[in-house]
Amino acid sequence: MSEQETLLRRAAMDLLARREHSRRELFGKLRSRAESEDALETVLDRLEEDRLLSDERFVETFVRSRVNRGYGPVRIRQELQQKGIDSDNIQQGVDGLDADWYELACESRIRKFGSGKPVDNRDRNKQMRYLQYRGFDMDSIREVMTTTEGYES
Repeated sequence: MSEQETLLRRAAMDLLARREHSRRELFGKLRSRAESEDALETVLDRLEEDRLLSDERFVETFVRSRVNRGYGPVRIRQELQQKGIDSDNIQQGVDGLDADWYELACESRIRKFGSGKPVDNRDRNKQMRYLQYRGFDMDSIREVMTTTEGYES
């Protein structure tokens, strides 16, 4: 391993020690330090061989953190695509979590707007836009907005 590759590996491991990164993220962060992209690709390949860099592990931790923040599957998928994760890993990560998206949407709505019913259509639309922004699909949003569960009488 060349001195350049050793320095790149050390920098990559410093980043990975803080949190999981996707391969594309790590490539982007280290590109300016590398003399050549081939050297960087070699370092990233070695990190994957040593199981220090894993897109699957990144997806798992990313999805879990986003669900804990109250985000829905649509937004999580979109963010993972932006981070350069392939669609198979995204599908496995989101579907493998086995989350109750309806319950999560309900909790997000109540946390933001309280447990009372929307007072009018304007308020209802505002709540629906909020849930849509958070990444819930329209089926879950409609179900949350039509059920009486979570509303005060």
